[in-house]
Amino acid sequence: MKRLAAVILTASMGLALAGCSGNPYKEGVSQLESKEYKQAEASFKEAVKQDKNTADAYRGIGIACWEQKEYKAALKAFKNAVKAGTKENATLYNLMGGCALKLDDGKSALSYYEKGLAASGSSDELKKEMEYNVIVSYEKMQNWEKAKSKLNEYLEKYPDDETAKKEVEFLETR
Repeated sequence: MKRLAAVILTASMGLALAGCSGNPYKEGVSQLESKEYKQAEASFKEAVKQDKNTADAYRGIGIACWEQKEYKAALKAFKNAVKAGTKENATLYNLMGGCALKLDDGKSALSYYEKGLAASGSSDELKKEMEYNVIVSYEKMQNWEKAKSKLNEYLEKYPDDETAKKEVEFLETR
């Protein structure tokens, strides 16, 4: 009887441990937290393959790729996350806009930032960042007049932003 109890206990512990280490989504989250981005990317890809938390796994792939400066792959992963049903929020759209800017696609970046600004629940700091990046998006598109107009609106809201003040000087040369 004691031997059977020991076997059951050992088997239960083995299953519990296998359950923890057998979830690639959870492993990916842990690896992201530990800044092990390459490993996290691989774990999240395995989670997608196993259909475990697919939408959030795609978002995890995007974050891992972003941290590795692989912006094309990050943007693709974020788009897949949206298609798979991840919660669309300002943070996600800010990351998507950032990827598009890094890929010199001002038009797409602008679209993502506008969606992010329209999303509810973002912090004032995130809104400020996206509002500034709207200006940068117009600059990428070489739409200098719209960039100047948005910069003036921005400076009315945030008159102490030194970076924006320097941006005025840049736009005056355009």
